[in-house]
Amino acid sequence: MGNSKAITISIPPAAVLRVVNPLLRLLLHTPVMGTARRGFMVVSVTGRRTGRRYTIPLAAHRIDGDLYALTSAPWQHNFRDGATVRVFFDGKATTMRGTLVNGVAEIAEVYWRCAQSYGASNAQRKLAMTFRDKRIPALEDFAAAVEQNHLAAVRLVSPG
Repeated sequence: MGNSKAITISIPPAAVLRVVNPLLRLLLHTPVMGTARRGFMVVSVTGRRTGRRYTIPLAAHRIDGDLYALTSAPWQHNFRDGATVRVFFDGKATTMRGTLVNGVAEIAEVYWRCAQSYGASNAQRKLAMTFRDKRIPALEDFAAAVEQNHLAAVRLVSPG
């Protein structure tokens, strides 16, 4: 196995995200992106402590019909006790309930299942990860990545 990690996070630099995110937020609300927009969503959530409104373009991930946002960004903490959010996905705005998935094993399983559904090559792009062996790593490797990189999964469901 060697010393290198099976999974390396490959998030673009903050400067790139500051330019790309506003553009992506805008484009996702237009038909310009065509079917490519089905892979993205815009999530609007109010900060738990600050009351500040965050509007974040994200990759959209589906498992068993549920929608997930995967991140290591600090805004994940706004979902600790659950939060009502506005989600713009596939051309429609919907009010949803977002909750953090709890536990390293449970979060790792979400990432692993997403990777399985995408295949190794697409998973690396869609999950912003690089797989050492160019194949989908084991569930245990995803658990290590969750712990090392503070990865989170937010499950988004219709309220009710």
